[in-house]
Amino acid sequence: MSDFRPEDPKNDKKKDPLWPGGPRLPDFKPFGGWKFSIIYILVLIIGLSLFNYVFMSRVNPTIDFSEFKARISSGEIKRVEITDSYFTGYTGSLARRSAGSPVIKSPYMASPEPVYRTVPLNDPDIIKLMDEKGVAYYAVSREGSAILNIIFSWVLPIAFFLIIWRFLMKRLGNMGGGVLSVGQNRAVIVAEGDIVTRFTDVAGVDEAKDELIEVVDFLKSPRKYTDIGGKIPKGVLLVGPPGTGKTLLARAVAGEAGVSFFRISGAEFVEMFVGVGAARVRDLFKQAREKRRCIIFIDELDAIGKSRINNIAGGNDEREQTLNQLLVEMDGFDATSGLIILAATNRPDVLDPALLRPGRFDRQVLVDRPDLKGREEILRIHSKTVKLSPLVDLTAVARSTSGFVGADLANIVNEAALLAVRGGRQFVLQNDFEEAIEKTVAGLQKKTRIISPEERRIVAFHETGHALIAAFTANSDPVQKISIVPRGFGALGYTLQLPIEDRYLMTEEELLGKIDVLLGGRAAEDLVFGKISTGAANDLTKATDIARKMITDYGMSERFRNVALTQRGAGMLGPQAQQEPVFHREYSEATQQYVDEEIARMVESRYLHAKNMLQEKRPLLEKVAANLLEKESLDEKEFKALLA
Repeated sequence: MSDFRPEDPKNDKKKDPLWPGGPRLPDFKPFGGWKFSIIYILVLIIGLSLFNYVFMSRVNPTIDFSEFKARISSGEIKRVEITDSYFTGYTGSLARRSAGSPVIKSPYMASPEPVYRTVPLNDPDIIKLMDEKGVAYYAVSREGSAILNIIFSWVLPIAFFLIIWRFLMKRLGNMGGGVLSVGQNRAVIVAEGDIVTRFTDVAGVDEAKDELIEVVDFLKSPRKYTDIGGKIPKGVLLVGPPGTGKTLLARAVAGEAGVSFFRISGAEFVEMFVGVGAARVRDLFKQAREKRRCIIFIDELDAIGKSRINNIAGGNDEREQTLNQLLVEMDGFDATSGLIILAATNRPDVLDPALLRPGRFDRQVLVDRPDLKGREEILRIHSKTVKLSPLVDLTAVARSTSGFVGADLANIVNEAALLAVRGGRQFVLQNDFEEAIEKTVAGLQKKTRIISPEERRIVAFHETGHALIAAFTANSDPVQKISIVPRGFGALGYTLQLPIEDRYLMTEEELLGKIDVLLGGRAAEDLVFGKISTGAANDLTKATDIARKMITDYGMSERFRNVALTQRGAGMLGPQAQQEPVFHREYSEATQQYVDEEIARMVESRYLHAKNMLQEKRPLLEKVAANLLEKESLDEKEFKALLA
């Protein structure tokens, strides 16, 4: 095992990759390690201000042209400097170094004498006046000064503001998009041929794949459908629980069809600015129409497609504007253009009915939890790159994961591989899969948690009560493992039951049997110790929930036989989706009182039934609990041997 240690902080130079054992090289920093900072901008502003103060403040103020001529006439001005912009008059004569030396006509020569400036006018008499008064005058070219004036007056300020603008746009871009690009869609565009996902990479959803194969066939050969007068569905809505592979199916469709793929989440349409969502929808469809054939995939459609019927806020809602624009765009393109919209959601009951009507999302595909065969296929796909022992039975693993979705199964395969590495093995064993399933269902083992002997006995009899009730209850799921090893958050023990086959219907007797198993733990505590503990809190919650559904949803009560008391929202799909979701109770307070009393009566009746059953099996209860205290866990074979 390699030993990882941090680098020596005293030697902070990089090693030469061509000479690993050699000395460390200094870090390469372009421009001397210079980094942009707002401090440099402040220094630039201060420097420009000082330059303006030092050089521009020395310019003399101007006087009227008439006053300038008057001072020439009075003899006060002895010489005049003429430029394109000003006449500058000096009161002193030109300085001479000595007799016979040339006249110094430098306009930049410092002089303490008074200086007068005026803006020149088109007055030809000014030259005659200066000749009459003997005033020396000369012209000065300011080409160098004009260039500097342009640089400091225009170039530097414009460059300064451009730098500030680029800096602010970069910061705003890191915060989620520039101000000038809020109306652009944020779809991830994948070009043709870049998607490697195929239908062979998807398992467990054969019915959904069959529905989407027709979409792929249309994108490949649309004339086969248009020649006969048929039209492909404009939109396909993938509906199912989280983790069942809706996004994976959409990528497989794009990969099989070999077309461009636009992927965007519904939450990315809506921003804090009003109208941004509608603008992004327009931009998305505009880009999609420019492609010859493409697929737009909107994940989490319920983020923008919620029903407008129950809009309590009212008014001009931003999400409602986005939905309206999406409805308009879906009506605005031709079904033969090769543009197909795929969308996924796990909340179809909250979608607006206008989205589900024919002409928009014509085809609604259910991506449900995989069955036993589907789970086995998913496990085989995810275990292709994992080294498995020849003794691993993936069919048994699939049978032990009833109700799991594709994401759960992928996580179990990965957890099993990590457990094998942790155990120092080169192959994944069956025990690794079993431990990964228990870790997913019950949580991580807490081997360091210290429990008093009295609490261990309570936990042991509690879990044994669950197991015995499950073993002697008809049509109950078999017990696979009993453990008093703490797991997860606050679980001091657990009894793992796994079904033999997938079940889709349950009878009234089976529901009552589930309540018996849940109450068996507390009944065992009461029977053996004569007192109850808080360890049955989760069991009581589940038992009460089953009893409530039996009365309010399943019509299994004595007074309201075959009557559903609760009015729930729309179902998964179908005509019921056009109805308004209802979230309030539709029965009286007297009925609510009856429901509460019936729940209490039913739970108490099943509790007494479980306690009486354990009383009859008291010796077996003591025997199994003693073995559980000794071994801390019992698997299915050991438990059945004790029962025999």
